[in-house]
Amino acid sequence: MVSIVEVTTRQQLRRFVDFPNQLYKDVPQFVPATYGDDLDDWDRKKNPAFSYCEARCWLALREGEIVGRIGAILSRKSNDKWGTNRLRFTQVDFIDDPEVSGALFETVENWARELGCTAVHGPLGFTDMDREGMLVEGFDRRGCFFTYYNHPYYMQHMAALGYVKDVDWVENLITAPQDEKVFARWRKLSDYVKHRQKLHTLRVRTRLDYFPLLKPFFQLVNEAYAPLYGTVDLTPEQIKKYSMKFAPLINPQLTCFVMNEQNELVAFGVSAPSIAEAMKKSRGRLFPTGWVRVLHAFRKNDTIDLLLIAVRPDLQGKGVNAIILSEVMEGCRKMGIHYAETGPMLEENEKVQTQWQNFPLEQHKRRRCWVKELNAVPAGVGSHTGRDAQEV
Repeated sequence: MVSIVEVTTRQQLRRFVDFPNQLYKDVPQFVPATYGDDLDDWDRKKNPAFSYCEARCWLALREGEIVGRIGAILSRKSNDKWGTNRLRFTQVDFIDDPEVSGALFETVENWARELGCTAVHGPLGFTDMDREGMLVEGFDRRGCFFTYYNHPYYMQHMAALGYVKDVDWVENLITAPQDEKVFARWRKLSDYVKHRQKLHTLRVRTRLDYFPLLKPFFQLVNEAYAPLYGTVDLTPEQIKKYSMKFAPLINPQLTCFVMNEQNELVAFGVSAPSIAEAMKKSRGRLFPTGWVRVLHAFRKNDTIDLLLIAVRPDLQGKGVNAIILSEVMEGCRKMGIHYAETGPMLEENEKVQTQWQNFPLEQHKRRRCWVKELNAVPAGVGSHTGRDAQEV
C-alpha cells in the first residue's frame, strides 16, 4: 500500500530533494542538481516566485520507505499571460510501479481540481530558468546539472495515466571546430555584422565585471524569451536570485556581450565548462568540498555547457548570432574545448535551431512537457490524498 505524505518539515524536504540520488545511484548518466538550490526553491522566504505562485510537494511511502516524489506549482502569472488554467507538476520521480506513479499524480490532479484548474502539465519549474521537460530520448547520455534525468519507464507511466505530448525540447552535442579556415570565416562574418549593424563586443576581464551587466542581461532575457512556451517575465527579486546563482559559473573566455552605439546590451551568449562530473561526485552538494571539484572542472575540461543565448527581437535574423558564436569559438580554442552541449531548445523554435546548422552536431537528447485535461472528480477519488503529519 502506498501512502502520500505532504512535505511540511525541513527534514522531509531534505529527503524529497535527495530522493533522486537514491533512485539513480547506480545510473552513470544521472547528474544531480544543486542540492542547496533545490532546497531554496521550496522556501517561501528565499524564492521570489511565491509572490505569484502557490506550491506544494509530496512523498510517496511504502512501509516507511520513500518510493516516489512530486511537486506542484500554480503559477497565476503564467496562466494570466497564456490564457490557461493549468497546474504545473515538477520534480517528479518514482520507482517502476504504477501504484506509486498513480498515487502521486492523483494527488496533484486532486489539488488542481480544488484550485479550479482544468489541466495539469509539466514537468515545469517556477520559471523558465528552472529545469523543465521529462527525458524521452538520450537515456544513454550523461545529463547536465540544469536538466532532469529520468528512467525510460516514465514514458509508459505517463501514457497510462492519460498524459500526452504538449511540447518537446531537443538538445544538441556540437563538435567544436579545429580548422583555422573555419575560425577565419566566422571572424569575417562577425566583423561584417558588427559594421553593418553598428555593434561592438564588450570585453569582460573578470567575473566582477559582470555585475553591472546583470540587470540589462535579465531584462534582455525577459524580452527575447517572452514568446517561448510557458515563460513569464522575471521580477526584480528573481533577477537578483538568478544573478547570484549563475554569475559564479560564467567564464569570461566563453561569454560574449554585444552592445550597440549607445552601449546598450542587445545580445549575449553565456557558456561555462561542464560541471556535470563534479556535481555527480558531490551528489549535488557544493559544501563543504563540492566547490573544489567545481573549480577543477572550470580549469580542466573538454566540454562546455551553452547556458543562455539571446538577441533583442529587432535584431533577430540579422546575423548577430555570428558575433556571439565567433567569440565563444575563439574561447573554446584557447581553452582546449572539443565539445559544446546545448540546453533544451523548443523543437519548433527555428531561430535557435538554425544557428547550429553549420556545425558538426548530433541531436542526442529530447525531453517532453506532458499535459492532461481534467474532467470532473471521479467517484471514489482521494484514497491516496490528504495531509499527514508523519515524520519521514
